[in-house]
Amino acid sequence: MAEFIKIYEDKPSEAAIKKVVDVLKNGGLIIYPTDTVYGLGCDITNSRALEKIAKIKGIKIEKANFSFVCSDLSNISDYVRQIDTSTFKILKRALPGPYTFILPGNNDLPREFRKKKTVGIRVPANNIALEIVKLLGNPIVSTSIHDDDEVLEYSTDPELIFEKWQNIVDLVIDGGYGDNTPSTIIDLSGYEPEIIREGKGDIDIF
Repeated sequence: MAEFIKIYEDKPSEAAIKKVVDVLKNGGLIIYPTDTVYGLGCDITNSRALEKIAKIKGIKIEKANFSFVCSDLSNISDYVRQIDTSTFKILKRALPGPYTFILPGNNDLPREFRKKKTVGIRVPANNIALEIVKLLGNPIVSTSIHDDDEVLEYSTDPELIFEKWQNIVDLVIDGGYGDNTPSTIIDLSGYEPEIIREGKGDIDIF
């Protein structure tokens, strides 16, 4: 059964963050809060964990559109081709924030994602998520957890999330109630920014 731990976003406990990172480093799956919906995540460098997430989602890993959750913009250059000044300005203006940016991937992507031309990058405005990624030292691969109930597309109550996922993942973080609006997805891999999905993020800043 998964561990269920409470972490406060305004002052995440170092010991609790370390516990989460240890789970990730051991190939575990976590459910954690972001600035939008709760996410299902694992260490980007752990092939076994990536396979587990793909299996849960019922897709092949090379076809999966997972986001890479980074702690800041310096993380991004590890996986993304060099970006021009105007793209960098957009990222700087919007992040951290409730956006997923699609950017051209580079040759240093983990083996599982090498065939992908683009990657989705997130830097959420949530201290719990950012502290986990900082301490881990590399991004988390993440996907949102959908609810089976069409009306409530995303689960927001950590206790209900734990009830549903306790036998599937290794750790669930209670970071308070989540949002039920996903991130806004913007494709920056072409000549002009293209809005793929309108979500929580304000699109007027583009």
